[in-house]
Amino acid sequence: MSTIFLGSCDTGKTPTDTKKFLAPYHRDGILKNTTSFRDDDRTTWRRFRDTSSSEVAQLQQFLFKAGFMPRGVIDGVFDYVTQASVRLFQEYVRTVEGVRDMLPDGIVGTGTWGHIDRWKAAGKVSDWGIASNTNPSKEYKEWMDLLHKAKAHYQQHPHPILLQVADFRKPSDTRKVDDWEFDSKEVHLIGIRRGQDLHQDRRENDDIFILLINGMVFKFWGSTDANEGMASRKDEAFLVEGQHKYRFGWHKISEEGKIYRALKPFQYGVLVFRDRDDDDALTEADLQMGLDDSPNQTINIHWSGMGTSNWSAGCQVVAGKSYINHLDQVVDCSGFAATGYSTLNTSVKKTKGAYNVLADLIVSFSAPGVNHVLYTLGREASLKLDANLGDNYAKETLERMKRT
Repeated sequence: MSTIFLGSCDTGKTPTDTKKFLAPYHRDGILKNTTSFRDDDRTTWRRFRDTSSSEVAQLQQFLFKAGFMPRGVIDGVFDYVTQASVRLFQEYVRTVEGVRDMLPDGIVGTGTWGHIDRWKAAGKVSDWGIASNTNPSKEYKEWMDLLHKAKAHYQQHPHPILLQVADFRKPSDTRKVDDWEFDSKEVHLIGIRRGQDLHQDRRENDDIFILLINGMVFKFWGSTDANEGMASRKDEAFLVEGQHKYRFGWHKISEEGKIYRALKPFQYGVLVFRDRDDDDALTEADLQMGLDDSPNQTINIHWSGMGTSNWSAGCQVVAGKSYINHLDQVVDCSGFAATGYSTLNTSVKKTKGAYNVLADLIVSFSAPGVNHVLYTLGREASLKLDANLGDNYAKETLERMKRT
């Protein structure tokens, strides 16, 4: 077997119109009208190229049967979904199976082919392939219960933030509380905001994120708060608490050397408050000054290096150092997670680490026809609504991931 990766195509499977093939994925910035894939971990472009074989289709068939590519599109084109599914397979072998020298880079060479052959011979199927939203884990059900409780609570006891959202008259991707959705067929990302009212000129990565997907729970860390040092203005933006609709897109879309996959507001933009009194915090005074007049289209959900720096000017950022998997095990990615752009595409192979796991799970396990993620941002105190979690949950979970 040869080495194959993003852009590889089986004999006769290269799309006739590559620009049209990529158009649904390349809606943002300099990606529009391009004819090559963007391999963002390598900060390079990957052209469509013929492998003179049927290896890509064989790979896709394996990924489908093993439970890493549940949509099962077997077309012989190594596209973004195939890359994401390969990385998930490599990450599963590395962590669940304990093969520590496996690098989840999405490149299928001799080592990865060997593990594929081993899995084929044993007829193995991953835990992720067996999981489903109709047979969710206990923890998944607890989180969904909390979301439903939160909606009911805030409908009966609306917070001033939610009242301002309800009164906002322009279209936005921030939903009014009556419109919050918690269907298990959807992909749900939850942000738990901590310490937003503490006055800090250098906001830390001290928040957590919960991914609910395909009946499973994965946990990540980063920040939901703006870092003044990254902002171009002093009144930095804070995304409002509540539910928001996001789509898969790209971050840094005007800088070719930095562009990479991220979640973007779905259509109109999301609602934000601003630090209008310049005290580097989101306080009651800021809430009283009201929402921005127009939705903000630049509040993305993106990567934050290893987590040693907060790269947010108002975005929601996810650290690459570590995460907690579906078995509630802390997974260390620090051996190959890049600290920033400068350590990608170097002779020492680096990736975006845990952030890639989050992105790849969404790409691979979103149900057919689902083209968005529902992001629900809440404060740490909201965890008190469910006795199974409690208000110390976020702090303890963050400490577990940061200890790696």
